[in-house]
Amino acid sequence: MRITIYQFVKVFFGLALLIFNIVALAQETIVQGKVTDAASGDPLPFVNLVFKGTTIGTTTDFDGNFTLRSTNSTDSLTATYVGYKPRSKAVMKGTKQTINFQLIEEMIGLQEVIVYAGENPAFDVLRNVVRNKNNNDKRKLSAYEYDTYTKIEVDVDNISDKFREKKIVKKITQVLDSVERIAGEDGKPILPLFITESVSKIYYRDAPSLKKEKLLKTKVSGVGVEDGSTVTQMVGSSFQEYNFYQNWLSILTKEFVSPIADGWRMYYEYDLTDSLFLGEDFCYRLDFFPKSPQDLAFTGTMWITKKEYALKQIDAIMGAQANLNFIEKIRLQQELVKTELGAWVPIKNRVLIDVGELGKNNAGMLAKFYTSNKNIVVNKPYDPVFYDRAIETAEDFRMYEDDKYWDTLRHEPLSETEKSVYRMIDTLKNIPVVKTYTDIIKVLVDGYYTVGKVDVGPYLSTVTWNNIEGIRMQAGFKTNYKYSKKWVYHLQGAYGFNDERFKYMASVQHILSRNRWTTVSFRARRDLARIGIDDETLADNPLFIAATRWGYFRRGYYTDEYRASIQRELFKGYSQRIAFRNWSFNPTFDFAYNSPADPADIKSTFQTSEVIIESRYARDEVFLIDDNDRVSLGANKWPVISLKYTRGVSGVFGSDFDYDKLRLNLSKRIKTGPLGAGYLTLTGEYVFNTLPYPLLSLHLGNESFFYTSLTYNLMNYGEFVSDHFASLQYRQYLEGFLLNRIPLLNKLKWRLLATANVITGGLRQSNQNLISTVMPDGVTPTLPAGFFTNGKPYVELGYGVENIFKFLRVDFVHRLSYLDNERARKFGVLFTAQIQL
Repeated sequence: MRITIYQFVKVFFGLALLIFNIVALAQETIVQGKVTDAASGDPLPFVNLVFKGTTIGTTTDFDGNFTLRSTNSTDSLTATYVGYKPRSKAVMKGTKQTINFQLIEEMIGLQEVIVYAGENPAFDVLRNVVRNKNNNDKRKLSAYEYDTYTKIEVDVDNISDKFREKKIVKKITQVLDSVERIAGEDGKPILPLFITESVSKIYYRDAPSLKKEKLLKTKVSGVGVEDGSTVTQMVGSSFQEYNFYQNWLSILTKEFVSPIADGWRMYYEYDLTDSLFLGEDFCYRLDFFPKSPQDLAFTGTMWITKKEYALKQIDAIMGAQANLNFIEKIRLQQELVKTELGAWVPIKNRVLIDVGELGKNNAGMLAKFYTSNKNIVVNKPYDPVFYDRAIETAEDFRMYEDDKYWDTLRHEPLSETEKSVYRMIDTLKNIPVVKTYTDIIKVLVDGYYTVGKVDVGPYLSTVTWNNIEGIRMQAGFKTNYKYSKKWVYHLQGAYGFNDERFKYMASVQHILSRNRWTTVSFRARRDLARIGIDDETLADNPLFIAATRWGYFRRGYYTDEYRASIQRELFKGYSQRIAFRNWSFNPTFDFAYNSPADPADIKSTFQTSEVIIESRYARDEVFLIDDNDRVSLGANKWPVISLKYTRGVSGVFGSDFDYDKLRLNLSKRIKTGPLGAGYLTLTGEYVFNTLPYPLLSLHLGNESFFYTSLTYNLMNYGEFVSDHFASLQYRQYLEGFLLNRIPLLNKLKWRLLATANVITGGLRQSNQNLISTVMPDGVTPTLPAGFFTNGKPYVELGYGVENIFKFLRVDFVHRLSYLDNERARKFGVLFTAQIQL
């Protein structure tokens, strides 16, 4: 066979090219790996990796992964990132290898301000970002939905040698030894307490703005977590979603200003540091940092697309200098993708909250959140009724499937470290000393100690003292979900050693529906009470109820009460309650009234029966089902409005009076941007009939040195009674406004606040005539009750400073009206101890 010259040349060059590629491949260096934070173990995106001494490099992706290949590599690879110490590692040339980096955070001072000749080039990018917000913000879509996977981990960190020497810690040394191995060569040791995963479906529609999350599957493992139903509802992506296109982001109940807020130039400095392709999008890299380190603002990096001026990726950090207690760092990372209609939707979110140590020898805590979204569908809204339940759980959402099944649900597989976390938590839960301390903490938080199918308590009210009962001892229990998810029984007994009386409370509640929360309940109670304090209204504030058992009862009374009620949520946000109540009034103070039927007949006791119809509307309020309780997480944009009608019926079970009452209440949290947040409460009531004043509106005064938002703080006890009134109560929390910008003071992290209490009303002459000045014996004077005159309002205004030593609040309150009243205080300095972020 003959070979032509052409064929020979073709074969020759083909073999030469093959040999060249083999040699080149043999000489190519391929490095892959992952970069993580040494303290938290979280991946670090946007990290620069460069072969030392060259310009050959790459950056990590959102998950901290990188791959770098070169035929001209050096023997060292360097990782650098803003806010972290650079790190270099040796590289073997001509081979494929894995090199991981764990970077240590570096404390940096005030960012130097770069002065440009002309305008900062970053400003033009920011103006275009704001100009194009309406095109890029996902809220422009009429609807969207997607599948989401959420993972949360809570760990103990900053485990010092002194912390290890503590008695309880020594007993878990074996677990801590394995923690060292998990942390790795550069990472700091952590002790995992809790890890959970969930898979859900997110739905949103506009006009009206409605959102829903349906939890499909959850997996919960944690110290002290048993049933996990409440935790399950809180671990969905609804609680980990942040939209930087909003001017303000609500994080841990605080308002943080976005680096792409409309007023960005007031809060941030910017540097345009780079431009390159991220995927298929050419992007500008902007570094940003707050003008005032104490502001609730971020330091970080964001990537803005050149074509749409849309946010592509962001890494935002709030450091320890910000005016926030107990939090060392908050980190938000987000990656977004463009939808078919132009708006950008997050596909990955990562949140880190680093809680600092409360003492020198204590450990800190890390909370890590991760969400991944896929299968995005836009502009296909459902009927509004579909969104009625903001958080819905599938019937089998808590079925703990095996690991193989969960591997099919996860958007990414668990790392080896995360698998070890599950094993370590299982070990930790079974250590006896851990179980003991877990039980103690649960009692402190819940007020009850769980014993099988019952919860014993509440312990806050076990021992109290007041001037009528003396020392009061109380004990009780209630059944929990382990006994029944439909029936709740509650029993309490108490005894006062001074009045030598036994008191009790017994109740039963039947849960008819959890979807449209519907309950029927009955309660019987014999107890000592205070005029103006309704324990049913204050049921969500057990600390305040316990506090009312202490001290001096100026206007106390014994009562026998029987109450039956039914409540149902008729549609989203709207609930209806109908109740019947019969109760008696036997005062412990000098009280008497002239009988409406015969003014000469002076009485000091009465009994009444009443029917109560109450409507409540909270358009965007979110609820969680906590075992057999329904817990409100508050409303977002819209106010909570309630209307209550009370009809007293004489002759029914010994009732003495016929009467009608109408009460309207509105409450709202108002976001005020740089001025923090305000809380507004408007209340009005009208009593249509002539009644003894305990059945009217007795406004709560405060003669203590402690401030409380539930009272009028310079009003004396029983100073004002009304049969019609309207009130306004407002509290403005200014956070670090003004004080953050005053040198030296800004280091203290003090916060200003302002308060206003205004009430106007009156007492009709017919009700004034009912107030007797003497007891039925015709000699002993009664405890007087006052009222508003000539439509003149009661006004008190205040200002104050909170966060003194992180827990103390001081209010300076001025009373502006009714200054001539007996014992009227024109000015007061009040104190409050509070723990807040």
